[in-house]
Amino acid sequence: MLLKRSLPKIRWKYGVNPWQQVDWLLFCLPVAVSIFGGIMILSTELKQPVADWWWHWLVAGIGILISLFLARSRYEFLLQWHWVTYVLTNFSLIAVMIAGTSAKGAQRWISIAGFNVQPSEFAKVGIIITLAALLHRRTAATLPNFFRALAFTALPWGLVFIQPDLATSLVFGAIVLGMLYWANANPGWLILLISPIVAAILFGTSWPLSEPLIVFEQLSFGVLGLAWSVAMAIVGWRTLPWQRFGISSIGAWLLNMLGGELGIFAWNHILREYQKDRLTVFLRPGHDLLGAGYHQHQSRIAIGAGEIWGWGLFKGPMTQLNFVPEQHTDFIFSAVGEEFGFLGCLLLLFVFCLICFRLLHIAQTAKDNFGSLLAIGVLSMIVFQLIVNVGMTVGLAPVAGIPLPWMSYGRSAMLTNFIALGIVESVANFRQRQKYYS
Repeated sequence: MLLKRSLPKIRWKYGVNPWQQVDWLLFCLPVAVSIFGGIMILSTELKQPVADWWWHWLVAGIGILISLFLARSRYEFLLQWHWVTYVLTNFSLIAVMIAGTSAKGAQRWISIAGFNVQPSEFAKVGIIITLAALLHRRTAATLPNFFRALAFTALPWGLVFIQPDLATSLVFGAIVLGMLYWANANPGWLILLISPIVAAILFGTSWPLSEPLIVFEQLSFGVLGLAWSVAMAIVGWRTLPWQRFGISSIGAWLLNMLGGELGIFAWNHILREYQKDRLTVFLRPGHDLLGAGYHQHQSRIAIGAGEIWGWGLFKGPMTQLNFVPEQHTDFIFSAVGEEFGFLGCLLLLFVFCLICFRLLHIAQTAKDNFGSLLAIGVLSMIVFQLIVNVGMTVGLAPVAGIPLPWMSYGRSAMLTNFIALGIVESVANFRQRQKYYS
């Protein structure tokens, strides 16, 4: 009799044991966000003959199963197969260029069994695995290892950039910076890494003067750009090893001068007018309200109309009358703001903060550097996408086409997020148990 009573308990423990160390709070929060995302997508398309909300939930369900499978699988196998992952990542990105499907001026998708798959989304996970494998033993504390990691990420980044997929290439950059920092890279090196991009922006800014300084006919720069280049020269002198004869300082200065001049050249001769407007319209809220500024203008109106409590589910006028373009994808946060108000937005952001804190906790408590780097790579990906997406919906960032994780409609993005979640849960599941003694 006693044996019969104990059997169900034994079976229950046997079934749960493979996921015993899983961080269930981290797992359940994205699931809840995915469910809420489907409801908001339904709200944005309530009066349209589409059913993207159903696909959103279906793909999320598949992602949950994949995530649970990965959580009970040892993440160390990714280290053994990281070169295979790297090759497959680059192969898929090359395949897009050869046999991809074009939409909205970009060739980013491959049609498989009637479904469009976006390899650049899955490449985010591939780059996280590659960098974690490269940095888990040879940290980025030395310049050779630092440049080694950059060299291996340059190829997939370049393949994504020329699709063109600027949004995903920016996410790649955030992942690389976050993982290099976690792998003990000198912060000064990371500043120098992104400094040419900052110089390209500042060189075209004439403030505080009315016009940029013109040295030669084809060479001009703003005062801010010049000051930035001098500051980077100081950073290079203090952080780089080649200090003799001021080589490190001169090299950093020349790098920023070159980046600034290339930025001006690209602005004047490469970028088209609509691309310029898309990058700068958030700085001029009232500019081109029927053109480049239309998306953000309508999004801000929708969020502002929600006030504190919101209009209520399925009751937002801007959302129900489809005044916000692409609201079910990149601008899903505006639907939350209109129908659930300021408090609804705060609650959603609080949930994302909890997700990020749990990812950081797993990165800190992982049993090895490889697992810690995997978690920090996923954290960098989620944080950057969250900040940029919310920023562009409220007019604090340019419209970059970056989805809100687990909320925006996008089948490849949804699967990518759950695959990344499953890998981090595997890191949590196979941590060494901590013992406490009284």
